[in-house]
Amino acid sequence: MSESQQQFGRADDEGNVYLITDGEERWVGQFPGQSPAEALAFYERKYRDLAGQLTLLEQRARRGAKAKDLKKSVTTLTEALVEPAVIGDVPALRARLDAVKTQLGDLEQQQSEQASQAVEQAARDREAIVVEIEQLAATPAERIRWKDTQAQVQALFDRWKEHQRTAARIPKAQADALWARFRAARHTLDEGRRAFFSHLDEQHKGAKATKQRLIEQAEALAAQDEPRVNDYRALLDQWKAAGRAGGKTDDRLWEQFKAAGDVVFAKKQQHDAVEDEQFQKNLEVKEQLLVKAEALLPVTDWEAARASLRRIQDEWDAAGKVPRNAIKTVEGRLRAVEEAVKRAEQEHWRASDTTLTERATGLAAQLQESIADLEAQIAAAQAAGDTAKVEELTSALHTQQAWLRATGV
Repeated sequence: MSESQQQFGRADDEGNVYLITDGEERWVGQFPGQSPAEALAFYERKYRDLAGQLTLLEQRARRGAKAKDLKKSVTTLTEALVEPAVIGDVPALRARLDAVKTQLGDLEQQQSEQASQAVEQAARDREAIVVEIEQLAATPAERIRWKDTQAQVQALFDRWKEHQRTAARIPKAQADALWARFRAARHTLDEGRRAFFSHLDEQHKGAKATKQRLIEQAEALAAQDEPRVNDYRALLDQWKAAGRAGGKTDDRLWEQFKAAGDVVFAKKQQHDAVEDEQFQKNLEVKEQLLVKAEALLPVTDWEAARASLRRIQDEWDAAGKVPRNAIKTVEGRLRAVEEAVKRAEQEHWRASDTTLTERATGLAAQLQESIADLEAQIAAAQAAGDTAKVEELTSALHTQQAWLRATGV
């Protein structure tokens, strides 16, 4: 017989088993047909089972299990320890259970505080979701990118559902009020999105009708023999101002419009090629006239040069158009001769204007005298250390020097 059996229980030859507590015996059961040791061992195993349940309860309490769940186990063990049919240190189990009860009170208070904090945090988190969707709803319609906003609204709704599923439950009245705000903001955004896309559809329809009309006009231009490039470009300006017809529709319409334009520009290229060939002889004539005109340079007799240039200009106009790629070159060469003759004439008249020369000479003399006086004043101001005066006089000096240069004397 074990020491535990001798200390906490005994069994008689008839199989009766008694629990010994503080020197007093209490019959706990009978296990006939077995030896006293076997009978005690049976009830010791029941004690260990009970002690195991209590150990598990202690471990759960230390890990911070829910107090509500722990209370159920405490109640069960309390009832089981009233008059347990076991052999072992029952008072020790009761003392341990009392310790758990004390610990459970502290744990329950702690978990209550944590639950309150969790509810407050959950309310703040859900409020944040509501504020975010309300800010979206308050955004001016012209600043909203609806495709992006729709994705944001869906993401916020997913967050709302996930929060409901995983976060602490908040009071129903508060939850209902937050949901009402969320739903109202989402409704505002839904209404705005529907209005936007409805208006966009109307715009697309209008743009489509306009572009179909422009295509008809462009195709009519393409069917004409004359290359109506300027008219097509005017249609292109209207096309750009018409707006988008939406997605693939816009691409299809543009292909039709551009195809008509390609025909117009192809005809223009053919027309230009024919004209250039016709104007080639005119170019040869003008190149010969340029040789004559450039022979007038440098200009020594402006009157004779002007007379010769006028005859050349008359023949130039009579020669007609030249190929497009030669216009800039030949016109530029003739313009250079014209400007040279004009400068020669201007220089002649400026040199022959004695009155002008005399006035310029007199003014120059006055300016030179004034400049000399200013230079003397500047020197005196520098000697006196009057920096402000030096700056003032220097500015006046520069002005009069510029006027002197302008007289050309």
